[in-house]
Amino acid sequence: MLIYKQQLLYTLIFVLIMVIIVFFTKRAIRKFSFVKSIDANRRKVIFNLSYLIFYITGISFLAIIWGVDHKQFIVFVSSILAVLGVGFFAQWSILSNLTASVILFFSHPVRIGDRIRILDKDFDWTGEVKDITGFYFFLHTDDNRSITLPNSLVIQKGIEILDKRELKNQ
Repeated sequence: MLIYKQQLLYTLIFVLIMVIIVFFTKRAIRKFSFVKSIDANRRKVIFNLSYLIFYITGISFLAIIWGVDHKQFIVFVSSILAVLGVGFFAQWSILSNLTASVILFFSHPVRIGDRIRILDKDFDWTGEVKDITGFYFFLHTDDNRSITLPNSLVIQKGIEILDKRELKNQ
């Protein structure tokens, strides 16, 4: 009666496994962001990036389950990656800012509300971190300026986290 009985069974098993993986990943990201007191906007960026990876992986596995020829599938995927590679090379700053955003999310000690000094020989940027988004780092300086820096630049510069008492004594 069902011609595609085996493919339907594999698809159901795969979808259940993906739902479980997404559930535990989402839970782990929430727990990590709670422990590190990370802003909801930054959490949203990481959720969206992880969902993108899961969907691409899921579509690839479903195509293999449903019998797409492996050679043709590999040619299709490599063609898409080549086009994306050329596109991202043309827009390298976008990709580097997204990557820097993920690094800032997981391993950088700077949080929203911290008072920092960006160590640069040309500029004296000292102030409070107002927001960190997927692409930009917003800083409100002590001389009442609002500065927006790309995340990739923030990763490249040295940052000194200031004690709020130390700043008032200066």
